[in-house]
Amino acid sequence: MTLLDGKKVSNDIKDEIAEEVKKMKANGEKVPHLAAVIVGSDGASLTYVGSKVRACERVGFESTMVRLSNTTSEIELLDKIEELNNNDDIDGFIIQLPLPPQIDTQKVLMAVNPDKDVDGFHPMNFGKMALDMSTFIPATPFGILELLDRYNVTTKGKHTVVIGRSHIVGRPMSILMGRKGFPGNSTVTLTHSHTKNITQITSQADIIISALGVPNFLKAEMVKEDAVVIDVGITRVADESSPKGYVITGDVDFENVSKKASFITPVPGGVGPMTIAMLLKNTLLARERHRARK
Repeated sequence: MTLLDGKKVSNDIKDEIAEEVKKMKANGEKVPHLAAVIVGSDGASLTYVGSKVRACERVGFESTMVRLSNTTSEIELLDKIEELNNNDDIDGFIIQLPLPPQIDTQKVLMAVNPDKDVDGFHPMNFGKMALDMSTFIPATPFGILELLDRYNVTTKGKHTVVIGRSHIVGRPMSILMGRKGFPGNSTVTLTHSHTKNITQITSQADIIISALGVPNFLKAEMVKEDAVVIDVGITRVADESSPKGYVITGDVDFENVSKKASFITPVPGGVGPMTIAMLLKNTLLARERHRARK
């Protein structure tokens, strides 16, 4: 069994990006600038945005955090997005989700300039991804592809089962794993809450990508010998024996599934760190596009 070490790979990617930024600075060029908009004071969101800002500092990017109150109206947020769209100094920006209930999330994501949409959520970018065109791939699926690539996991001709059909992970993964090229060229089955006989389906899979958000959902009996298992789930589970009062648990019963898998991601330390690394990579791509248009 080989551990797909997202922490190590993400650090390698950050080091590679930092080298590129050093060259930019040496040539007197503008370095990439990422902005993050956060509405309200959700603890998990603040932690996540904070880690993105630290990652920017590490690689030498400029970063801006835009903090808005929980009572911010949809119009006020749309005005702020328009401001960022028109700010030539900012190469890419993200809107941290979830948003407060008074704001229509879809309307907000649609308002982001697709050329600055480094999260890859805009329908234009999603459509380009589906058509195999050059675009921003959502950071978590992009990170999974990078892990498979760097560990030379064979995907061609394999049967990939994706568990979960969210627009952020499940659905894009099902498209990307079926595309021409590497990683890709696999036969994909997309499963979800209404799928019957899911154990029968997963037990035939060469590659399983679980993005369900149900702790320890994937058991050893659901996985065949030497399967590749990618665990995208991150759930806080109460645990009084832990200093924090909770533990982070994935979708996969790691202890038992790891005994059968050929490759497997841990939680934490697997897909999670890759998401931020690929957000930085998308911001680098946005900066290159920005320059090309000038």
